Amino acid sequence: MPLAVLCRALGPPERLSFEDLPPAPLGPGEARIRLHACGVNFPDILTVLGQYQHKPDLPFIPGVESAGTIAELAPGVAHWRVGDRVITRQRTGGYAEEIVLPAAQLVRLPAGFSFAEGACFLVAGITAYHALVQRAALRPGESLLVHGAAGGVGLAAVELGKLLGARVIAAASSAEKLAAARARGADAVIQYSAEDFVEAVRRLTDGAGADVIFDPVGGEVLVQSLRAIAWGGRLLVVGFAGGTIPALAANRILLKSCAVLGVRAGEAQRRDPALAQAAVAALQTYAERGHLRPHLCASLPLAHYAQGMRLLMDRRAIGRVALLPGG
Repeated sequence: MPLAVLCRALGPPERLSFEDLPPAPLGPGEARIRLHACGVNFPDILTVLGQYQHKPDLPFIPGVESAGTIAELAPGVAHWRVGDRVITRQRTGGYAEEIVLPAAQLVRLPAGFSFAEGACFLVAGITAYHALVQRAALRPGESLLVHGAAGGVGLAAVELGKLLGARVIAAASSAEKLAAARARGADAVIQYSAEDFVEAVRRLTDGAGADVIFDPVGGEVLVQSLRAIAWGGRLLVVGFAGGTIPALAANRILLKSCAVLGVRAGEAQRRDPALAQAAVAALQTYAERGHLRPHLCASLPLAHYAQGMRLLMDRRAIGRVALLPGG
């Protein structure tokens, strides 16, 4: 029987269990995928803590993205073959040795990608693409400030921002994290502990402020970003990894004539599948051309799921963490 990480009660990762589960039945239009890697994402952590918008019934298997090979197909499924290497996206179920999903949800693993890279590619990539392209319409020559720039989503935004022709300013908490952002194309960097990021942004933009601000951190970083934004700029509210959801000063939004844009890529694409198709197609093209690749900082056996989740929770991950079934 396949092994899986199971959430039977909400709480910290250490409360999860590692269990043998019976194989899921294969329904019409579905595929069984033997998983070789599972990406660790903040939504996984928030879901097991009971703090995410999506609240699945207990028990459930966490994991919103993974990668592996097709082991079985339901009769009549077209466009796929047993043995194809694929990326999977789902709301739950990724921390396991196998998963059953509608074949229409599968995405082909980009050429040259490892399974671990594939399992850490789409969630961060689609979030960055939806934010910068589909929400902010980032233009060549604009300045882009990326907060939390060494996280998985932050590094994806740095890399994609450069591909879109922006001048990218990366902000993070340590020199090591900023070095990773530099390596992914950041033009300038700001270390939170060394200088006030608002003053640094003004200095780096000749007083104008950043045209687009990408913020997955929240808290006081989001509040102060309204002081760092340019006239007519776009502030992207991507998440609250810092743990605090703040109130914003509406007068600053008025004075800067700026837009505050919520970024919920998964829900947007469930409501409009064409958005998802466009994002996935663009990201696959970038990947196939060697322009986008996730930065992996750790690959751990699936049984070490709590350690992998703690790397994100304790802000020790630079880039992405993968779990490896069978490892």
